[in-house]
Amino acid sequence: MKPKNKFQKQVVDASKKLPVLTNEQIEWSKNNVIEHIGRRNDKGKITCTKCCHSWQGVGHLVDTLTDCNCPNCNSKLVVKTTNKRVFRTNYYMTIITACEGYQVVRSIMVKCTARVGKLPEYEHSEVMQRWIAPNGKYCTFAKLRQTMGTMYYDAWIHHTSLELRQENDIYNRIFTDVIYPRQKLIPELKRTGYKKSLYKQKPLDLFRILLTDSRAETLIKAKQTKILKRIFDMGWSRYIGNYWASIRICMRNGYKIKDATMWCDYIDFLQFFGKDLHNAKYVCPSNLKAEHDRYMAKKAKVETEQEIQKHLDKEDAFREVKAKFFGLIFSDGQINIRVLESVAEIITEGKMMHHCVGSYYSKEDSLILSATIDGKRIETIEISLSQLKVIQSRGICNKNTEYHNQIINLVENNISQIEERLVA
Repeated sequence: MKPKNKFQKQVVDASKKLPVLTNEQIEWSKNNVIEHIGRRNDKGKITCTKCCHSWQGVGHLVDTLTDCNCPNCNSKLVVKTTNKRVFRTNYYMTIITACEGYQVVRSIMVKCTARVGKLPEYEHSEVMQRWIAPNGKYCTFAKLRQTMGTMYYDAWIHHTSLELRQENDIYNRIFTDVIYPRQKLIPELKRTGYKKSLYKQKPLDLFRILLTDSRAETLIKAKQTKILKRIFDMGWSRYIGNYWASIRICMRNGYKIKDATMWCDYIDFLQFFGKDLHNAKYVCPSNLKAEHDRYMAKKAKVETEQEIQKHLDKEDAFREVKAKFFGLIFSDGQINIRVLESVAEIITEGKMMHHCVGSYYSKEDSLILSATIDGKRIETIEISLSQLKVIQSRGICNKNTEYHNQIINLVENNISQIEERLVA
């Protein structure tokens, strides 16, 4: 693609001065990028595909499920039991460098062809470059990709040249997590406080935000990197404004956000209840978990009441069908199981247990019961009235508890009481 503006023309000129890959970079990729295979045959003999050394393995489970290092070259191996003798693998390496005042992120595809009994053959090909200006503008150089008859977005045509390409979201999906350790930075990026940590973000995304949004720079310099990562994961541009005022209060009061996910949820709860997000009393809790859980329960109660109000008109129809079962209680001395006797109780059960039973009040063939120990909800039980058997019993978030079998047995031992009321 021909450059269409002054910025692109300047980058095209600068790209001609970008140094070629060094032997040191290429050798590093062979030792740190490639996942080498330990080929294990039917007799348990393991061969390192990196150095060709062979030895007798301990056993299938030990060899394949535990870490394995070659006793000769000490390379970490992924052991595979197979008769296959040739292994072809592709990996990406990312090099972060600077050229002519631009920050450059270079993506190199490293290919390894390993044949059992022979030293591996390596190839490398630089397939993409992201050029970032100090003002955050960027453009992409890349090789052509095979786009006809294939579903793979990184099927590069390696003999083509790196050229300026029209921006495509495909380029953002290229793996960039394996970073060459020696990085060269433009002065503008150094001043933001960036060292080498990418906080599990794409280099292009992180660098552009650091160069254009001083709030990201502030968080790094204030060592509030957990909240930086959390908001990046959520979507920086969309969410930073929701939390920034509260973050500033935290920094002003020397409050370190240790659990960013919980803190963001907590701020959302405060906003829901109309609390002052500029008040350190609220946004800098001494016990974040306790305050988070308190407001979460408070919000759940409000939402439950709102849900109940929507379905109050269903209460009479529910009672008409299920009233004959009201008052039923089973107990073995430890666990108490009782029939839920209203739409409101069923909705509340679903909210508190974080499962979908809240909508089951409309199922005429189902009877919903709640199992508790000392008043604490343990599991929710659904019984089929037509089959007189337990369909399901679930704890919080649909998980079975340690009391699951005990609950099922208690219900089945008392199913005759349900049958008696059913035919009465």
